[in-house]
Amino acid sequence: MKVIVQRAKDASVTADGELNGQIDHGLMLLVGVTHSDEEKDVVYTADKIAGLRIFEDSAGKMNLSVGDTGGSILSVSQFTLYGDVRKGRRPNFMQAAPPAEAEQLFHAFNERLRSVHGLHVETGVFGAMMDVQFTNDGPVTLIVDSMEKGT
Repeated sequence: MKVIVQRAKDASVTADGELNGQIDHGLMLLVGVTHSDEEKDVVYTADKIAGLRIFEDSAGKMNLSVGDTGGSILSVSQFTLYGDVRKGRRPNFMQAAPPAEAEQLFHAFNERLRSVHGLHVETGVFGAMMDVQFTNDGPVTLIVDSMEKGT
């Protein structure tokens, strides 16, 4: 599971002209699922993101998590994170999980953020063409990849 994590001042997602998710401040997540991902990848990635201390405290240090600040999460599925562009000019998406499998893990990921970490999570529409707008705060952008777990 690969997630682009962006600290956001605001974020929203629309599909077919309908607003599907919106947050004031917190994290904008682009979530990709690969064919080898399992529940353990969901747990690792959700727990890592919920605990990331990337918001500033009163001393101006990145010391607070999204929950510490009362922030929310906008989570959008993004199979193109597993696009392989090493050959040719057209991306190969063979590393992306099949849609049914990816959708189940995407929903499990968001549910873990809600139920285990108590975070408010808005989402886009899985598999839809979406328009995503946000204001990157900082900018702060990180990549969390369950295949590259640290100790």
